Amino acid sequence: GLDHSLFEELLEAIKEETGARQDTDLTAEAMQTLCARYLSLFKSLTGGAFPSDVRAQLRIAVDAVFRSWGNPRARKYRALNEIPDDLGTAVNVQAMVFGNMGDDCATGVGFTR
Repeated sequence: GLDHSLFEELLEAIKEETGARQDTDLTAEAMQTLCARYLSLFKSLTGGAFPSDVRAQLRIAVDAVFRSWGNPRARKYRALNEIPDDLGTAVNVQAMVFGNMGDDCATGVGFTR
């Protein structure tokens, strides 16, 4: 996978440039600038453009979940929580509503055992 800290650095930089204290303080224009920077970073890291086809994006995301099962962080998490390595993992795909419309909205990931 790609080093997420590189993307976080870009986010922090745009917040500093615009005076935004939180992600939700960023304007639409700032977000467009950030997205352009993300796309540029993605291309420099992978050698290719980020796919515009949503089905290709979904395939990449699903593959990433399955590849992550064996990474050191996942193995450590399972060991700490006494989760057997042979259980496997799953991906749920669902339509979402906006999660960034204010302090009473959110998005997230749920884990079950």
